Amino acid sequence: MKKHDEYVEKIEKFLFTKSVEIVKVGVNVILDWGFWTKNERIFAKEFYTSKGIECEFHYIDISDEVWKSRLITRNKAVLSNEISAYFIDDNLAKKFNSIFERPSKDEIDLWIKY
Repeated sequence: MKKHDEYVEKIEKFLFTKSVEIVKVGVNVILDWGFWTKNERIFAKEFYTSKGIECEFHYIDISDEVWKSRLITRNKAVLSNEISAYFIDDNLAKKFNSIFERPSKDEIDLWIKY
């Protein structure tokens, strides 16, 4: 999985840079890749603020049961080739759970309880 993490880091760096270019021509940008840790959220906020770009975080608060149910549905769609995505097995799901840091209310501009 180390190689995957390297690619993710390169892609995120590219998207941060590209998003600034897009905002500078007057178009809003939505980055939808999770910002799973507090440090990622702090970095993004500081990155954009330092460039004079306003940013906000939206969080959809779902229960573990809903998350697991959606994961099962997603994996079924992957296995039946209905969607082009990677299968998330139990080990990868555990990795994701170990990484995710639930945000505090003061980090989030729009909190949606599902």
